[in-house]
Parts: sequence; C-alpha cells; structure tokens
Amino acid sequence: MKKREYLPQIKLSDSQKERLNAEIKAFYLDERGEEIGMIEQMQLLELFERKMAPVIYNKALDDAKQWFVQMMDNMDSDYYTLYKDEN
Repeated sequence: MKKREYLPQIKLSDSQKERLNAEIKAFYLDERGEEIGMIEQMQLLELFERKMAPVIYNKALDDAKQWFVQMMDNMDSDYYTLYKDEN
C-alpha cells in the first residue's frame, strides 16, 4: 500500500492547538451530539494541519494577490487622471 504524501505542514503554537481542539470538541458535541476523545481531536487537528491548512493558506495568498493586482490597476488609472493638460 502506498503511503500518503503530505503537503508542507503549517506549524501551530500549543495555545492555537488547544483552542482548535476545543473547537473540534464543541463542534462534535453541538453538531453531532457526540463526545470526541482527545486522541481523535488530535488526529483530526493533525489532518487539518497537514491536508487542509496548506490549501486554505494558498487560497488566501491567491486572494490577496488578486486584491493587490486590482489595487495596483486602480492606482495606475488614478495616477493618469491626475495629469494636467499641457496645452
């Protein structure tokens, strides 16, 4: 069986992990009415860190770049509206 290939991992601080583990626990209780154990919480968080976080991070970078390019296009057109007629 082929071992899964992992994306570059995003590192979270211990306090961030604790907060996210609490969110996972609360989600399971609120949405599914189930208690989830500490090991399962840690496994889910590890899955999110390895598989989902890099994808979301890259999407955020793409969105930021798209916003920046749009702002630069606006700046370029705004710049030329400031030109005065030289005649």
